Amino acid sequence: MEKTVLLEMRHVSKLFPGVKALDDVHLEVRAGEVHFLLGENGAGKSTLIKILGGIHRADAGEIYIDGVPRNIADVNLAHQAGISLIHQELALAPNLTVAENIFMGEEPTSGFLRFVDYKLMNQKAQEILDQYHLPLSAEARVEELAVAQRQMVEIARALSEKPRLIVMDEPTASLSDYEVRLLFEAIRDLKRRGVGIIYISHRMDELFEIADRVTVLRDGKYVVTKNVSETNRPELIRLMVGRELAEMFAKPDQKEGHSLLEVRQVSRGKKVRNCSFALKRGEILGFFGLVGAGRTELMRIVFGLDQPEAGEILYDGRPVRARYPGDVIAHKIAMVPEDRKGQGAILMQDIAFNITIANLKGIIRGIRVDRRAEKRLVGGLIEKLRIRTPSAQQLVGNLSGGNQQKVVFAKWLATGPDVLILDEPTRGVDVGAKKEIYEIMKQLVDEGVSIIMISSELPEIINMSNRVITMYEGAITGLLEGEAITKENILLHATKEGEVE
Repeated sequence: MEKTVLLEMRHVSKLFPGVKALDDVHLEVRAGEVHFLLGENGAGKSTLIKILGGIHRADAGEIYIDGVPRNIADVNLAHQAGISLIHQELALAPNLTVAENIFMGEEPTSGFLRFVDYKLMNQKAQEILDQYHLPLSAEARVEELAVAQRQMVEIARALSEKPRLIVMDEPTASLSDYEVRLLFEAIRDLKRRGVGIIYISHRMDELFEIADRVTVLRDGKYVVTKNVSETNRPELIRLMVGRELAEMFAKPDQKEGHSLLEVRQVSRGKKVRNCSFALKRGEILGFFGLVGAGRTELMRIVFGLDQPEAGEILYDGRPVRARYPGDVIAHKIAMVPEDRKGQGAILMQDIAFNITIANLKGIIRGIRVDRRAEKRLVGGLIEKLRIRTPSAQQLVGNLSGGNQQKVVFAKWLATGPDVLILDEPTRGVDVGAKKEIYEIMKQLVDEGVSIIMISSELPEIINMSNRVITMYEGAITGLLEGEAITKENILLHATKEGEVE
């Protein structure tokens, strides 16, 4: 028996300045199904769901809920239509509790003066968390939670609205395998209740595990809708990128280089404990660990963002006095952060501004900007990294996720680094952009740059790293090389059972 059609979006189009984000797009979601929305960065997925959520207005097209046309002109009208969005970028108030964030704007009240009933609010919030097996306390402050736990708060907030249709945009990007399992159980429970779910992710394994149907978008256009049981990964990749992808990874050859960067017995509280490693010239050194392993915290020390309580860092055999990032940049060390939107790029500025901001001395002559030098630098990096943009004056916020990531790469490449630290370099980008980023990494290594790559994706770690370091609870637990770089060995050393004495 075919399920009831809950949502129809017909002939939807949207034009932004210089960019046609959507062109005659269709989407149909049935009650009680998980509908996977698939496409490269820039395919139009985010624009489509923002129209559905009342954040953007479509230039053309109609939206039907239960066969009835609805004018979703703002976020409140989307809520009234039973639509709830879980955004990829977290939108929480860190100084408030989990319960206060879940019921923000909908706080339960009591008494004649209708004061907020905090006891009832905490009780209701904890019931939601327990019902969906989300391991959180309703009274915990969000600022004290890890990124993965904050993602769970976003999910709980969406579920609290008892929606008929939920949009999940990259919901597992910050979750551990265990937390992903909990989310999938919650999704299956919602399906049984007849809730429709639009699920957006670049992790294709999730598509085949959780989705019923998939709609593919490419370059802002509708391509096809298929039953998941009637398709496969190669076909979907071809439909998504419009071409066959050859070998995805571009692992550089192992070189017998000397140690360029050395970290010796560095510690900072419980998050970084007595860590030592060496980065060789002309290699990709992968770092793998579960959530909370301390990989990012260690690299923050290396880059001068945090100060170590013990230990030392050497560059080319000489101590690095890293009081702040400027000291480290002077040693030709650069870092692309995990959060490209919060820490890597300034979205409301253009590409040229973002690329040159970390290397102003390279384009300033006296008190003026040398526009020719700026044009050469920016234009050269746009071409080298194949950043898709109509001009260097395009706002970074108007670019796709993959191109935003390339702009962050370009910003730090403009400093001429010998060492490049990449924290989750392909998080939130599509399969085509991933391949391009891997090719860029190989090209940089071939040019003599040494790369430290933090990644939570095992295929990426295995296929791009010359050597792999594993971490667990702030400590380095393994160093793997050659044929020892396997999924089993990496996971063994990234857990307590594999800890090295």
